[in-house]
Amino acid sequence: MTGYHEDKDHVLRRLRRIEGQVRGLQRMVDTGGYCIDVLTQISATTKALQSVALHLLDDHLGHCVQDAIARGGSEADARITEASNAIARLLRA
Repeated sequence: MTGYHEDKDHVLRRLRRIEGQVRGLQRMVDTGGYCIDVLTQISATTKALQSVALHLLDDHLGHCVQDAIARGGSEADARITEASNAIARLLRA
């Protein structure tokens, strides 16, 4: 079971809102929106995606990683490595 299973509806609402932001960006570009306005909206969309990513990471650490650590063994090491790699990807983005 995923760590965000209790928040699934909330996460989906946020992603749908971001999807709407991206469609708005497409309209702005299609209609020749001012460059700075487009960039401002791209920044807002990026921050919204980062917020969802951090929420999912927090859920993953609090559920999946915590459960694996409680069980111990190689799965705990694998989950910690997996989480560290996900954090590194987020920082590179």
